[in-house]
Amino acid sequence: MEKALSTAGVYVERTLALIKPDAIDKAGEIEEIILRSGFTIIQKRKVCLSPEVCSDIYAAHYGKMFFPSLTAFMSSGTSVAMVIARDQAIAYWNELIGPANSVKARETHPVSLRALYGTDDLRNAVHGSGTFSAAEKEIRIIFPDASIDPIPSSQSAISYLNKYVIPTLLSGLTELCKKKPTGPITWLADWLIANNLNKPNICEDFLDKP
Repeated sequence: MEKALSTAGVYVERTLALIKPDAIDKAGEIEEIILRSGFTIIQKRKVCLSPEVCSDIYAAHYGKMFFPSLTAFMSSGTSVAMVIARDQAIAYWNELIGPANSVKARETHPVSLRALYGTDDLRNAVHGSGTFSAAEKEIRIIFPDASIDPIPSSQSAISYLNKYVIPTLLSGLTELCKKKPTGPITWLADWLIANNLNKPNICEDFLDKP
């Protein structure tokens, strides 16, 4: 996963959010909090994770005493998996979910998701990717067809349209008004294909050389 260029306001990040089996009945409430916190839910699905998949997601904890209990718990019921996005998504999501131990979270981060919906350090309601590489890996495990490239911000998209798309489209519409063809939509489509200023120039002589 490429690091988002948040300081320039160009890209937003994607990360994985899991609502664990112990909080599945509160999934709607948690999703509302996610949206109110400035995230966009890109993809969502209910999953019953196998112990093997749980082991892959929590591979960083392999060998620790709680690892068997963690994988058994995570594979014990239905979870909700989401790809969520915003600027600095990984940092903001981990701030929103709070410390891993829900008891401590209620003391230090009382409005965090783990404080509100978790029970202890195992049944702590939600999971979040800790790093860029972890987010990339975990998204690919649960959403193998998902795109994980940074998403252009709205301002970046507007700038691109203003620079590369709108000038060509306006020229085509101007010509359309002048010509007044009988099939305006088809005519405009053909004109845009033939007059696309952003189409790369290909040197046929070069391609023909042996």
